Amino acid sequence: MGTVTPADPHPAFLADKGGKVFLAGHRGLVGSAIHRRLLALGFTEVVVRTHAELDLTRQAAVEAFFAAERPRYVVLAAAKVGGIHANSTFPADFIAANLQIQTNVVDAALRCGSVRKLLFLGSSCIYPKFAPQPIPEASLLSGPLEPTNEWYAVAKIAGIKMCQAYRIQHGLDAVSAMPTNLYGPQDNFHPENSHVLPALIRRFHEAKATNAAEVVVWGSGSPLREFLHVDDLADAVIFLMDQYSGLEHVNVGSGSEVTIKELAELVKEVVGFQGKLIWDSSKPDGTPRKLMDSSKIQAMGWMPKVPLREGLVETYKWYVDNVIADKNK
Repeated sequence: MGTVTPADPHPAFLADKGGKVFLAGHRGLVGSAIHRRLLALGFTEVVVRTHAELDLTRQAAVEAFFAAERPRYVVLAAAKVGGIHANSTFPADFIAANLQIQTNVVDAALRCGSVRKLLFLGSSCIYPKFAPQPIPEASLLSGPLEPTNEWYAVAKIAGIKMCQAYRIQHGLDAVSAMPTNLYGPQDNFHPENSHVLPALIRRFHEAKATNAAEVVVWGSGSPLREFLHVDDLADAVIFLMDQYSGLEHVNVGSGSEVTIKELAELVKEVVGFQGKLIWDSSKPDGTPRKLMDSSKIQAMGWMPKVPLREGLVETYKWYVDNVIADKNK
């Protein structure tokens, strides 16, 4: 699966560390982890561009970049992302920007003639709101989406289908990976736009810093969620670039669940907040369970390595050393 065969004279990805890799979105949570991993593995030609240097929503700019750089591999981790509030407020931005980025990069990768493999990164929000649990890859397009992020989800589904179409019609070796909820260094700790885990880290840290008596968290704490450290996702991306060349997208998750209550207690302990944790059960819980079925990639030989507590300790340290330190400068 993606390794060398008599019909394929090219070396596998991990055997071609001098090959030029274009990593789109290298500054984000996911892209920065993949960047660190590529460099640690000894890849010598990792090409990156900031948004100011290359606007991926501009077709002519993307085509010119590919024509000039002629990368051998492409990892597409660039996307316009945000929480429920941002998705609900700017639906046109989310669907348009993501469709433009995907279309421009995948099409330019084919046209430039040098790309041997491309990996597109999506999100677990591509699945129907009431998908079976754990969610298998086959659940795609089997029911209505969660309305609060359907604009982003529709764009990501289009990205998967574009990779499949370019494989079928043009023979482009384009694969797609769908990660579960991610966390780690470079996460977004914004007070309004962050996801549950960085939001909890921020709130408990601020409560500790102000000697607050309690922290109130919405809901009952009963919903189950799955979390994957972003370094584990980076390993999975490298693994799929090296080992997988199938048509179907691949789920990437930890395979383990934690209740929001257990998660909050763990974050409270890691941060060192000594006050009370209060649950406001008058507020909504959201989806009761959201677990990805990652048996496909695990059967290929990939397994996550970072335990949740260890990952939280590292993420909190990064938050203190970077976000808090920058604020206090």
